[in-house]
Amino acid sequence: MERWKGRVALVTGASVGIGAAVARALVQHGMKVVGCARSVDKIEKLAAECQSAGYQGTLIPYKCDLSSEEEILSMFSAIKTLHQGVDVCINNAGLARPESLLSGKTDGWRTMIDVNILALSICTREAYQSMKERNVDDGHIININSMSGHRVVPSSVVHFYSATKYAVTALTEGLRQELREAKTHIRASCISPGLVETEFAFRLHDKNPEKAAATYESIKCLKAEDIASAVTFVLSVPPHMQIGDIQIRPVEQVS
Repeated sequence: MERWKGRVALVTGASVGIGAAVARALVQHGMKVVGCARSVDKIEKLAAECQSAGYQGTLIPYKCDLSSEEEILSMFSAIKTLHQGVDVCINNAGLARPESLLSGKTDGWRTMIDVNILALSICTREAYQSMKERNVDDGHIININSMSGHRVVPSSVVHFYSATKYAVTALTEGLRQELREAKTHIRASCISPGLVETEFAFRLHDKNPEKAAATYESIKCLKAEDIASAVTFVLSVPPHMQIGDIQIRPVEQVS
């Protein structure tokens, strides 16, 4: 990770869970991290904690609604003005709505598409353009995917969500191919966690917190820090080596 010191990383969805853990880990390794979310209160608190801990890097909170392309473009423009550009892009933001295929609400489906697919793709495009215009040939784009992007579990509330994560699997491989065709050494990677103890289940089952809690009590889950460790591993491998996808499950998880 030594070569990443002082360089700029964007982490989307950095206010809680995996995004917050990734932002903290990159700051510990000396990176300048722009952490974005719709609400930045928690990111500001995390930034203060990182500063108090004496970490080598810095965390810069940025308010951005990733469902708005205009706000995403404005964020990249601000990063260019204030920090030259992005060297690492961690597309972490993602969400699920409990909308089945047979009776789900279109608005819920659209929200998942906007954040899980379109925002990820827009951030990827803008991060690549930022690297290209500055002749950054060793950048890295990492998509936080899900095991739901590799198999479909028998639960109707996550079938559409799973479809968006299958899209992330395809987008990451397509990105790898396009980066190679463009004759760059920018890398594209995917990290696909299974059950991670975060706020995710509570947002999915927002009307049934007992069900959400039971999800995390059923087995010994992964922690957000486990996924952050995977991110730093992917970033730390030699420049000629590209990690395509890391699938991480709790030992006790069935599928």
